[in-house]
Amino acid sequence: MDQESLRWWLSPATLGLLGLVIGSFLNVVIHRLPLMLERQWRRDSAEMLGQPLPEEGPPLNLVRPRSRCPHCERPVRWHENIPVLGWLLLRGRCAGCRQPISLRYPVIELLTGALFALAAWRVGPQLPVLLWCAFLAVLVALAFIDWDTTLLPDDLTQPLLWGGLIVSALGWTVPLPSALWGAVAGYLALWGVYWLFKLTTGKEGMGYGDFKLLAAIGAWLGPSMLLPVLIGASVLGTAVGLVMKASGALREGRYVPFGPFLAGAGGAVFLLGTQTVLEWLGFGF
Repeated sequence: MDQESLRWWLSPATLGLLGLVIGSFLNVVIHRLPLMLERQWRRDSAEMLGQPLPEEGPPLNLVRPRSRCPHCERPVRWHENIPVLGWLLLRGRCAGCRQPISLRYPVIELLTGALFALAAWRVGPQLPVLLWCAFLAVLVALAFIDWDTTLLPDDLTQPLLWGGLIVSALGWTVPLPSALWGAVAGYLALWGVYWLFKLTTGKEGMGYGDFKLLAAIGAWLGPSMLLPVLIGASVLGTAVGLVMKASGALREGRYVPFGPFLAGAGGAVFLLGTQTVLEWLGFGF
C-alpha cells in the first residue's frame, strides 16, 4: 500500500467512521460479557458443589443471538443497526413496541468514533495507530462494564496487559523495559493503596480489577504516565462521587467504581501526549 493510500485509510475521518462501527460492537460487549461471565460462574459453582447445571436458556455469546428489543423481543433489522443513524431513524424507539431505546447506544458509538479520530490525529497515518485504537476501544468497554456492574473482567484487562507488553516488544509503542516497569508499578501502586486502606479501616476500598487495569495502562504508556493517570482519575472520580451524593443518585452504602475514571484518564493521557502531560505537571523540558 502506497503512502497516499495509507494516509487516506488511517485518516481521522476514516478511523472515526471505523470507530462508530466498533462502538456498535462495544455496545454488545458491554451488555453481554457480564451475562456470559455470570453464566460461567454459575456453571463452575454447580460443578464444584456437585449440583445439576443450572438452566441457562438459549446460547449467548458476542455473536448470537441477534440483537433484539429487550421489551418485545423483536430482532433488530440490519438498517436499524447502523451506528447512530439507525437510532436517529427510529427516533430512539423500538420499531415494534415503541418502547424507548437507551440514548447510551449512540453515545458509546459517537464516543468511540471520536476517540479513534483523535488517535489518528495524535499518531498520524502509521499502522501503530490501529493498536492505539484497540487500546482505546477496550478502555471504553471496561469503563462502561465497571460502571454498570462494578466488575473489570479478566477477559479484557489481561489481554490489554499482555497486548501492551507484546506491542512494546515489537517496537510499536514505548520501549519494552518501560512497558514492563509500567505494568509492575501500575499493579503495585493500587495493590499498596488497597492493603493500606484495608489494614487501617478493615474494609476493602477497591477491587483487584483496578490493579490489573492500571497495570495494563502502564504497559501501554510506561511508568512515567502513571502518576498523571492516578491524579486525573482521583480528581474526576471524587468530583463525580460528590455530585452524585449531593443529588441523591448515590445510595447509602454504595460507591462509585474507580475503573471508569482510570480508563478515562488513561485514554486522556495518551491523547494529550507525554510532553503535554509532563508540562502540566511542571516537568516539561
